Amino acid sequence: MTLSISVTPETDLIDVPRRIRVCGVPPGASVTVTAETAGPGGSLSRSEACFEADARGEVDLWDTAPSRGDYDTASPMGLVWSQHEVIPGSSAKTGAQTVQPIVIALTARSARHEAKTSMVQILAGQGITRRPVQEDGVTGVLYMPQGPGPHPGIVILNGSGGGMNEPRAALYASRGYAALALGFFRAPGRPDWINDTPLEYFRDSLAWFRRSVRPKNDFVALTGQSRGGELVLLLAATFPDAVSAVMAYVPASCIHSAQSAGDPALGRLAPTWTLDGKPLPHLWDKNRTGTYAPYDNGPEPRRHEYALLTAMADQAAVERARIKVENIRAPVLLINGTDDGWWPTDYHCAVVAERMAAAGRHVERLRYEGAGHSILFPYVPTTGIDAPHPVSGIVSTNGGTAAANARADEGSWAGALDFLHRMQAEAGR
Repeated sequence: MTLSISVTPETDLIDVPRRIRVCGVPPGASVTVTAETAGPGGSLSRSEACFEADARGEVDLWDTAPSRGDYDTASPMGLVWSQHEVIPGSSAKTGAQTVQPIVIALTARSARHEAKTSMVQILAGQGITRRPVQEDGVTGVLYMPQGPGPHPGIVILNGSGGGMNEPRAALYASRGYAALALGFFRAPGRPDWINDTPLEYFRDSLAWFRRSVRPKNDFVALTGQSRGGELVLLLAATFPDAVSAVMAYVPASCIHSAQSAGDPALGRLAPTWTLDGKPLPHLWDKNRTGTYAPYDNGPEPRRHEYALLTAMADQAAVERARIKVENIRAPVLLINGTDDGWWPTDYHCAVVAERMAAAGRHVERLRYEGAGHSILFPYVPTTGIDAPHPVSGIVSTNGGTAAANARADEGSWAGALDFLHRMQAEAGR
């Protein structure tokens, strides 16, 4: 009896679950399976789980729970999302930060034998093209699907880490969308800080995207997470004719200050967004109750949500900073977890949904029990719950558990693709 381990499919897009099977184990005997991924900056992530072979001497990880290990329930991709970093990289990471193929080495070990294989996760599928953009004042990276098109469009905005979210853009392009990873700070030719970012930049970027890409049925969706989630709601409310659909990951219902992404010389309570050259009111403006003491002096890992809850006790300040979501004409999908460590997104999404529904607007919601602030796309490690902020460097908790975050990653990505498919189909009628 020869020990073997196989993966089906061995190579595919990152959002495709794999079937991992171990054969050649004595019936009822234990076999340990490990997964290792070498990441950017010299990092190494690893997971391990032990299984008992069935009467045929096989283990199918698709529907078999480990007897012990880094995850404890049946999960086809449990060895991927339960990976934890054993060798830190040289730079901070949030999910997949590269569009290069991700190679995961798998090893099965029984009492006397060992077998190895690997699987490859890709973000940019066959025929996907990548074009850096720095023209007409727009900074980004444009990913285009294979084929002549036209293709429906989507613009992706990062959160308070800044930069350009190329992994999501590449994956959206792999699923048939012309996808622009738009940079607005910490990107070439853009400011180092989030302070005083003009909303007109995004209006003009959306216009450039339409001119350059000529998307199918003029469909341009907008998606962002965290500060990007706040931003996409704000943009859709401010420029309602420029947006065809909105997907807001862990968003806010009101405008926030610069917080951890701001220029230290100006402080975290400086304004973030401007319109017509004037700062937009944010939650901390003239706030009578807000204090950062629960965050600054709280237990490690720090939970940013606690400071924001003190500010939200001032209802007048909340109303002044509220995003006028009733002005949004595009359909909106809200995505959040119930244990968000950065801000109370469960509350924010409820407010947005209620206001939009009352105004007769199209709003949908995906809510994940026990998930935190970091909701990405599926089948990436979800164990990095406490992490330094990519700008401030302060270690805070995103909240949630690895298992709950993995469920949110998987469910929200499927839900987002379904939402986009339905909305662009309606746009074509």
